[in-house]
Amino acid sequence: MKVQVQTLDAGKGGDIELNDEIFSVEPRADILHRVVTWQLEKRRGTARGARERSDVARTGKKFGKQKGGGTARHGDRRAPIFVGGGKAHGPRVRDFNPSLNKKVRALGLKMALSSKAASGQLVVVDNLDVADGKTKVLREKLGGLGFGKTALVIDGDALNVGFARASSNLSSINLMPAVGANVYDIMRHETLVLTRAAVEKLEARFNG
Repeated sequence: MKVQVQTLDAGKGGDIELNDEIFSVEPRADILHRVVTWQLEKRRGTARGARERSDVARTGKKFGKQKGGGTARHGDRRAPIFVGGGKAHGPRVRDFNPSLNKKVRALGLKMALSSKAASGQLVVVDNLDVADGKTKVLREKLGGLGFGKTALVIDGDALNVGFARASSNLSSINLMPAVGANVYDIMRHETLVLTRAAVEKLEARFNG
């Protein structure tokens, strides 16, 4: 498919041919859901497990008489009521390390890119050069590009320093390199913005 390339000055930068095997895949809600669920579960952090009564290294010998002591009849020092005893109902280590086939993950990313292209929410820009890295200058340029309420901007291998500095104060713009492109971030932004370098890297990522 052919897409018109824009510039940050709202000008025309020619056309670019996008690979149909990447940007024209029919999206499937079940695949996108599986990949997004996998991403969100993958980034969850587990609690540090506490030592419970069976994990504490203390004597199990009965330390007092069963009767006549005037206190409760305890069997060992591992009980949670004692200092140094095990934690009662403490946090346990949980496994948040799900698996998902690489082919499914790759297919999900292709479908996310294709859904943006099919809905007209994909914008390709020539480059991200911003004079002096000024937020005011970038905000004025974005007004004529129609990026929507939120936009995910994906650059090539390295981020454009000027654009990164200028967009750091804009909550509606998120910037990442091509290697970080993922389904969750693409789908949760209204507009996807790719540079020419990003298109090349994404196509090389799937064809390599």
